[in-house]
Amino acid sequence: MASKPLSGVKVLDFTQLLPGPMCTLHLADMGADVIKIEPPGGEAGRGPAGTPISHFFLAVNRNKRSLAINLRADGAREIIHSLAKDADVVVEGFRPGVMSRLGIGYDDLKAINPKLVYCAISGYGQDGPLAELGGHDINYQSYAGILEQSAAPGGKPHPGNFPIADLAGGALSAAMAVLAALFDAQRSGQGRFIDVSMTDCAMALNVQPLASLHTWKQPVPAGHDTLSGGLPCYGTYETADGRHLAVGALEPKFWQAFCAAAGCPELSKSGWAAGKSGAAVKTQVAQIIKARTLAEWTAALAGVDACVSPVLRIDEVLAHPLTAARAMTVDTPLPDGGSAPYFAFPVKMSDYAFSLDRPPPAVGEHSETVLRELGHGEDAIAALRAAGAI
Repeated sequence: MASKPLSGVKVLDFTQLLPGPMCTLHLADMGADVIKIEPPGGEAGRGPAGTPISHFFLAVNRNKRSLAINLRADGAREIIHSLAKDADVVVEGFRPGVMSRLGIGYDDLKAINPKLVYCAISGYGQDGPLAELGGHDINYQSYAGILEQSAAPGGKPHPGNFPIADLAGGALSAAMAVLAALFDAQRSGQGRFIDVSMTDCAMALNVQPLASLHTWKQPVPAGHDTLSGGLPCYGTYETADGRHLAVGALEPKFWQAFCAAAGCPELSKSGWAAGKSGAAVKTQVAQIIKARTLAEWTAALAGVDACVSPVLRIDEVLAHPLTAARAMTVDTPLPDGGSAPYFAFPVKMSDYAFSLDRPPPAVGEHSETVLRELGHGEDAIAALRAAGAI
């Protein structure tokens, strides 16, 4: 078995909660040595002090080491500078300017290591009118034009339980940019500063409403576009037992296959019906689907190539044959001695196998190991502890 693609890459991870930790999770799963640098009490994602560690934290922090350090204490800056000397990547998620005020910003670390790739993930970017504001996924979605479209016709905007801007805008965009800059640094010897705005990156992915704006010369209201409920052949329909069937039969062959399996061949040319006609077709389809339970529809459509699927709950996802066949879960040890399934690294590569090499770390679990790797002896470590740095 060949080494993992990022074996030998060292990442200093100053991020907390979800976007940054998910970014560095991907890097860690691909073999990078990710050192999670968090405050002595632990990052916010671990949950309130004195409570069991959160499953939210456990889901995105495997395969990492934890260095617990007070970045404002005497000696802390020197530790980070020492770590940066042979690091390849820094990922941080503070508001603009925080790292620089601590003496560990890009300019400080670049002077130590010109090859360093430094990625700053923020809500609104390092400059611009909103740079200093706090925010969360719902806010970034709002400025990106995503949330306005997340509604049924005539309904209020409502975010789903998938934080699009945090994950697609933050985690994946940051990982993509880090890998590109890391590749170039190996060739050029020069690192880069990467400014990832979760709003910018989510906005750049919001292509369907923009395309519709240019097509129709005005914004298409929520729930009326091609992919948001405007067509009979693309949307969700309630079943007899209050569950839902997702119909994604955009192409005529898929819609025809669905109509044949559903017993309504007379609708086979009406998948893209619009206006009053489209509304009438949707009503007919809704009545047909409402007549059977989700299990009955799943059986009736088994083997039918129609782009129609059951809308699964998360527990059903974990138990589904597709999830098992694709090895999409990994049993992860829990602090209480039990275990729970979390999602595995999703990308398959030749000569690489995802593995859980380290469970999510306890706060500061690897602090002394990391310090010893830097050449700190027992006296030096004791002095740092006395100073409140670790």
